[in-house]
Amino acid sequence: MIRRAREWARARLVPGSLRSQLLVRSLFILAALLLLIGALQYWLMKDFLYQSRAEGLRAQAMSVPMGLLKRQEETPGLDARTEVGTDTGSSPANPNLDQDDDGDKPRSQTGMNQEGRPFVFRDISLALIDSEGSYTDVSGEFGMQSPQLAKTEYAGIAAGMTTGHKEHRAPDEYRIVQDSSGTEQLVVFSPLRHPGQPGSLIQMGTSTEPLKEQLLQQLLIFVVLSCLALAGGILLYIPVLRRTLVPLSRMVEVVQQTDAGNLAERLPVSQGQVEIDRLSRSFNGMLERLEHSFEAERESKELMRQFIADASHELRTPLTSIHGFLEVLLRGAADNPEKLHAALTSMHGESRRINKLVEDLLLLTKLDQAPQLQSGPLRLDALLREMQPQLLMLAGNRTVRLDVTADVTVCADPDKMKQVVLNLFHNAVQHTLEDGGLIILSLHASKEQVDMRIQDNGSGIDPQHLPHIFDRFYRSESSRTRKSGGAGLGLSITKSIVEAHHGTIRAESTPGEGTCFHITLPSAN
Repeated sequence: MIRRAREWARARLVPGSLRSQLLVRSLFILAALLLLIGALQYWLMKDFLYQSRAEGLRAQAMSVPMGLLKRQEETPGLDARTEVGTDTGSSPANPNLDQDDDGDKPRSQTGMNQEGRPFVFRDISLALIDSEGSYTDVSGEFGMQSPQLAKTEYAGIAAGMTTGHKEHRAPDEYRIVQDSSGTEQLVVFSPLRHPGQPGSLIQMGTSTEPLKEQLLQQLLIFVVLSCLALAGGILLYIPVLRRTLVPLSRMVEVVQQTDAGNLAERLPVSQGQVEIDRLSRSFNGMLERLEHSFEAERESKELMRQFIADASHELRTPLTSIHGFLEVLLRGAADNPEKLHAALTSMHGESRRINKLVEDLLLLTKLDQAPQLQSGPLRLDALLREMQPQLLMLAGNRTVRLDVTADVTVCADPDKMKQVVLNLFHNAVQHTLEDGGLIILSLHASKEQVDMRIQDNGSGIDPQHLPHIFDRFYRSESSRTRKSGGAGLGLSITKSIVEAHHGTIRAESTPGEGTCFHITLPSAN
């Protein structure tokens, strides 16, 4: 049975586990409380027993036969067997005088037992102190010796009884002293109420051994009950503790099942324990952030893969063209001035295309990492009016309208904002007809933001392609960039620049009617 209990406890209480620590600490606190209660109980019980015994002794002192005290004082060597009992009727009845040592025989009228020992002296010490402090041991002749104090102490006790001064011991208190044989006694004092002996005291004492035995017995009972309570607490607390830690065990199981490929698992957030619920919510938040991070990483890797594939395709096309022209020249076309000029012109165009693609890729890389902008207060309306001649030259025969609000200030990099306007304007020029084409550039401002629009009446963009026009190297059969032969990086660069200025860009388009790009920037007015 004991072995089973040990194995059961060992299986459920792993050293260093939260369960074992909670159990040990709880039992430690319970044991400390029981120890404190036991000490307090011992102190209170001791005071109660000593006070009760002192009251009993004081009552007995009041019932001592006056004849015994008188005879003992006058003739200390007289046999008390023939003298006791002359004044027994003048005092209250004493329980110790009602029966003899056997407990069932009535006492004689003299207060003696068969051996001639007064019943009042059974386990009792008695002494008489007169008004001058003279000490007379009454009980020493019959057994227990009475301890003797100094005359100054007796004088102080007598003064306290008569005057009630605070510096003297109160008459209802007791003292613990030792007699000449080393026996510890509880001693009380009572005034001798006799007309002929004013100021005299009666000193009565008893051994403290029975009181100590009773205290030790009570303490032993308390210790046994406390040990039983601790043992019962262990048996009851372990299942309760195990049930309390069930939500934590569930969390451990969920955590063990979580990995990079399974981040969708979530913990219940209402398990009836505030701390566990808070931990569950925090853990769920961590899983959600990790899931978003892994998803963003997967998307980033996919975009990077697509980016590398598209960049390789865009670079391979002009390189293939240049390689073909070089082969033609090596086969003898270099001797023909017309073919040589045509080949060199084509290779120059392809090299410019490669150079533009590389520059765009480098610019996108810088914008993705940490954009280095020379930002400052910029009059955007003044910038557009400054660029108007260049825009009119790019438009050719197309109609260009400027609707610009005066004094529109933003915090931006002038060169980067020029690049945004040129990219969008060039995009509109490429997708509108030269005859009848219309491009409208408007600028409006409010207290918090600036709205710039570039609108054209070109071919427009199909709805299925509109959400992807800002993606890098986006390709479709009806794509505007594909028609114009671009690499598909202009709008991506434009979006990165606008977002680096804490702005937004979006497009609205209707196929066959045209496209409008909206740029919103924080106002610096």
